[in-house]
Amino acid sequence: MNTIASKTIASTLLKSENTFINLPSAELIEKAILAKEGVLTDKGAFAAATGKYTGRSPKDKFFVRDETTENIIDWERNQSISEAVFEKLYLKVLQYLNEKESRYIFRGFAGAEKENQLPIQVINEYAWHNLFAHQLFICPTSEELKTHEAEFTILSAPGFKADPEVDGTRSEAFIILSFTHKLILIGGTEYAGEMKKSIFTVMNYLLPQKQVLSMHCSANQGDDGRVALFFGLSGTGKTTLSNVPERKLIGDDEHGWSDHGVFNIEGGCYAKTIHLSKEKEPQIYNSIQFGTVLENVVIRPEDRTPDYDDNTLTENTRAAYTLDNIPNALLPSVGGHPNAIIFLTADAFGVLPPISILTKEQAMYHFLSGYTSKLAGTERGVTDPEATFSTCFGAPFLPLPASTYAELLGEKKSIAITPRFI
Repeated sequence: MNTIASKTIASTLLKSENTFINLPSAELIEKAILAKEGVLTDKGAFAAATGKYTGRSPKDKFFVRDETTENIIDWERNQSISEAVFEKLYLKVLQYLNEKESRYIFRGFAGAEKENQLPIQVINEYAWHNLFAHQLFICPTSEELKTHEAEFTILSAPGFKADPEVDGTRSEAFIILSFTHKLILIGGTEYAGEMKKSIFTVMNYLLPQKQVLSMHCSANQGDDGRVALFFGLSGTGKTTLSNVPERKLIGDDEHGWSDHGVFNIEGGCYAKTIHLSKEKEPQIYNSIQFGTVLENVVIRPEDRTPDYDDNTLTENTRAAYTLDNIPNALLPSVGGHPNAIIFLTADAFGVLPPISILTKEQAMYHFLSGYTSKLAGTERGVTDPEATFSTCFGAPFLPLPASTYAELLGEKKSIAITPRFI
């Protein structure tokens, strides 16, 4: 199979009518409502439910094993799938999208630091999924859009259900990444977070090969320029701790650390909203406005207000909104070298002290072991806190050997400042 070019995929889809590129949020919301994909809340956010898939499906995530990846990806921790399976599914998904009444394409970027920026495109079956991409990734300027050429493409077709016996998948859902073809196939699941984490996985593959450390952490910066990083799995408090009014938010979940400093990989936030209140988390609460995507949040039918305490659909209720919604966001989201690095263990079992200051050696050990907890709802089947060891606090998204990231952390911590590990 010849390498699939992103422009070839787009041109194939553009042969069909009703393929929409980089529509503004308002128009995407109109189309999503007309298609009955969700409802509008009292504040103008768009609320959608994702069916039985209300979290990531890590057991359905695969990498194509070929000459490109054979000696690079850590196959002991990551699942492989053959080129033949990928090719067949790619053709089926492409045909499926071509036969839909409408398709939506987002063209933008991952990575706020220009020299480490990845041009991407996301091709969606649903308008609200494209709105999600618009909120979470970095939007291009009108001039950038004119010359934009994607280096990585997501084909998202949640309505396409795989047949494991025929298609070679584990279930009807699949997330397959090919680094040879620079293509991600997502099918069978409506959970929008799969798109976000797939691009993060790509950056975790590409950035370390450029000696840039990719990190599953949030980051903020004080008026004095001092930067803090908060490492942890989804739900452990990265977004909450980084969103404080007295400090400038760099980002809430995914970052790179280059020779110049820390930069956000995304252009938005993906905050958990279960039990959200204006009193406890005002920045997140106030960021939920027109254009925001609410995922699996129960909406009261009588007045269209969100019920953030209702976990009927899942504990993993989410809000996806652009950094423009945050008054003290640092834009562009690029900061200096970190002065404090905080590991959020979310220890629900009393194994560790509530807070500890670590030596560099202890920090390296803890970073590699990654003792933490999986919290309810973030993965399918997780309903209570589960102690786990998540390498570098991001094992589900790390295609390379763990030592790659740990060694980069060891190198970065000697740049410009000596950070304090907590």
